[in-house]
Amino acid sequence: MGVGLLLSVPSAEAQQLPKPKQVLKKMTLANAYFMKQWPDPGKEIVTNKARPSHIWTRGVYYEGLMALYGLDKRKAYYDYAVDWGQQHQWGLRNGATGRNADDQCAGQTYLDLYQIDPQPERIRELKAAIDNTVHSPKIDDWWWIDALQMAMPVYAKLGVMTKDTAYTEKMYRMYTFSKTQHGGHGLYNAQDSLWWRDKDFVPPYQEPNGQDCYWSRGNGWVVAALVRVLDILPKDAPHRAEYEQTYLAMMRALPRLQRPDGYWNVSLHDPTHFGGKELSGTALFTYGMAWGVRQGLLDKAKYQPIIAKAWNAMATECVHPDGFLGYVQGTGKEPKDGQPVSYTSKPDFQDYGLGCFLLAGSEVYKLR
Repeated sequence: MGVGLLLSVPSAEAQQLPKPKQVLKKMTLANAYFMKQWPDPGKEIVTNKARPSHIWTRGVYYEGLMALYGLDKRKAYYDYAVDWGQQHQWGLRNGATGRNADDQCAGQTYLDLYQIDPQPERIRELKAAIDNTVHSPKIDDWWWIDALQMAMPVYAKLGVMTKDTAYTEKMYRMYTFSKTQHGGHGLYNAQDSLWWRDKDFVPPYQEPNGQDCYWSRGNGWVVAALVRVLDILPKDAPHRAEYEQTYLAMMRALPRLQRPDGYWNVSLHDPTHFGGKELSGTALFTYGMAWGVRQGLLDKAKYQPIIAKAWNAMATECVHPDGFLGYVQGTGKEPKDGQPVSYTSKPDFQDYGLGCFLLAGSEVYKLR
């Protein structure tokens, strides 16, 4: 309660959206830096240990790359994505028996590439894994809110492609369990129109200032999940109205939480807890807002200045001259993880922050 009074609604003064070619230039620069750093898309990612390069962090990058490819049909982008799929035999980290949403994230790009060139091997293992989940009674898989972004678009797209409502009905049941059951009463707080990251953060857990802990990037993942699902589902799809209602509620909650400099704090209701610039959550909110304005769901006069302020901040303050992205919080689940975040700090994984930035840019580009 009362947190909206701490941060004034960003003034609509005169920040303008850049021209599309300027947006694309920043996206291209940041992506080129990454592709140069990772010429072999099958190479393992080594941090505290070695991980295969089709984990969720890289899956999110490829979501962004496919969004960039949608604007700029460079063969190099398509080839880079296909090479990534081929090097993993179009498989998931834990194969067709795995149920983890993080592992399924790669499937979003596999499905995109399948739609461009429908070779059965591109989605064979993915479909088998999702089918195993759909045909089981278990619905409590998504106990952390990041999971919604990683997996929901896969279910939605398979449902639409196959015209089989079993996928979208299972998606709805799993989403609803996360929203209303996990953590005791669900991970969504309708009063604040924001989500607790998982059961570890539901009340009585508090941030240092006594407020609930709403992690920026976690809520950003939910925004992206809803946007991507709404983009896929037909207008008359069952449950679409509920997804849209939750999306709009979140969109109403976010403007008053934007910082004067355009970013959102990592702790949405406690600006004193690691308060500072942060790209990944900000990019996901920008993505969601720009999409909503473009779809006619959000008022352009209100939201476009918010979007412009956020994008301009990221484009001018986060993108290094060589394309490296600063101000990206490392992996984790709460404000204190991956700190300190600065212009020169390097997150443990350099891929998902870029994916979020490319998703934001793809929608900001289309606004103009």
